[in-house]
Amino acid sequence: MLKSYQYRIYPTKSQITVLNNTLEICRKVYNNTLALRKDSWEYDQRSLTYFNTANELVTWKKEYPYLKQVHSQVLQNVQVRVDLAFKAFFKRVKSGETPGYPRFKGKGRYSSITYPQSGYKINVDSIKLSKIGKIKTIFHRNVEGNIKTVSVRKNPTNKWYISISCEEVPVRCLNKSEKCVGIDVGLKSFAVFSDETVIENPKFYQKEEKTKKVILM
Repeated sequence: MLKSYQYRIYPTKSQITVLNNTLEICRKVYNNTLALRKDSWEYDQRSLTYFNTANELVTWKKEYPYLKQVHSQVLQNVQVRVDLAFKAFFKRVKSGETPGYPRFKGKGRYSSITYPQSGYKINVDSIKLSKIGKIKTIFHRNVEGNIKTVSVRKNPTNKWYISISCEEVPVRCLNKSEKCVGIDVGLKSFAVFSDETVIENPKFYQKEEKTKKVILM
C-alpha cells in the first residue's frame, strides 16, 4: 500500500521558468505519443504498446535536442500516462461503456511531472530535482517509508507542490483506551467534540477564491 506526502515548494523565478518549460516539453511528448499510437491504428491497424513508444522516444531525442532539457525518466513517465489512458479506454469499451477517446493536451493543460525512480534528492529544507535545481521546500512532517515516486504539480493559482509516494510506511497503532468521544460535524465549525474541543472551519475554498480574484485582476 502506498502513502503520499504533499509539501509546498517555493521555486525561484528562474526555476519557475524551467518548470513551466518542462511542463510544455512533456505536453508535446504526450501529444506526439498519442498521435503516434492513433495514426498507427488508423493507417496500419497496428496497436502500439508503451515499449514501442519508448523506443521511438530515443529517436525523438536525436531529432529534437531540446528534449534533453528534461530528465529521461520524466519523459518516460509521460508515455506511461498515455499508455494508462489507452488501457482505461479499452477497459471501458470491453465493459460495454461508450468512453471518450484519449484527448490531446492543449497549451497550459499539462500541470504535473513525475520522477519515477531517480533524479531527486531530499534535503532538510529543500528538494533537488534533476534539470531543475535545488528548490526550497516546507517539510511540515517527515517522509517515512521507501520513496517510489516524486511528482511536481502546479495548481490553478500557480502554486507549486511536490507529492512523494512511499511504500512500506511504518504503521503506528493507537494506544488502547476505554474513553469514548462524540463528534458533531457542522458548517459554522468544522467539528465539535463531546469534550468541548472545537476545530474551526479552515475555509480553504474561500481562501483560494480570493487568490484567484487577485490573479485575474
